[in-house]
Amino acid sequence: MNGLPSLLPSWLPSWLPEIPGEQPYPVVFATVSGAHLYGFPSVDSDVDLRGTHVLPVAEVVGLRTGPQTLDRTWTRDGVEVDLVTHDLVKFCRLLLNRNGYVLEQLLSPLVVASSPVHDELVSLAPACLTRHHAHHYLGFARTQWRLFGRTGELKPLLYTFRVLATGTHLMRTGELEADLTRLMAYGPPYLPELVAAKREAEHGTAPALDGVAADVERMTAALEAARESSALPERATAGDALHDLVVRARLAALA
Repeated sequence: MNGLPSLLPSWLPSWLPEIPGEQPYPVVFATVSGAHLYGFPSVDSDVDLRGTHVLPVAEVVGLRTGPQTLDRTWTRDGVEVDLVTHDLVKFCRLLLNRNGYVLEQLLSPLVVASSPVHDELVSLAPACLTRHHAHHYLGFARTQWRLFGRTGELKPLLYTFRVLATGTHLMRTGELEADLTRLMAYGPPYLPELVAAKREAEHGTAPALDGVAADVERMTAALEAARESSALPERATAGDALHDLVVRARLAALA
């Protein structure tokens, strides 16, 4: 199932492509998510790997079923790695459930391992997009904004700006862009300063800035307006195609 990985940027560990082959189940794909995908990794950031595995048929139809989600964290060469994979069925259900996380993971350009099934999932991603993905980004932004209010840390503040910008861009263009450095036009002029500060420390305190709350309010309103005027459909249309893909992948695993 594991295909040849794409070339990764030199600032990511060169041993990342070895990880999918070390897992207990075949990996459909594995990509880098988190701060590295969002455009503001710090010098001490961990590496978030996300992907999909395929359970063998015996662990799907038998009395003893396999794990729908595998979650593992460890340290290698001083780098903390966090790996989460979902079984293909669960992943496809999440795709159809307006889940922005899994869409970002699927479409991440930081590909550690791929396969023909991954390629097919990517081709079906546009048919999973709906205007209701805005709710995911609005909810995520509220959570991160509250966290910033409690901690004063820079990380949740940047996450707030990132998800609002990503959601607005998605609603307006139908394109998913998770890298905040490509979305600076949606945010306040001090965003580059925040990104630079975040790259110096993972859990640093946000600098004192005027008008942050007003900027978050403005970006929230922009996302809400973009949702209302978006040309994206009400419902995903990829359900039948994803069902067919899951069945073929299961049968291939049986063979």
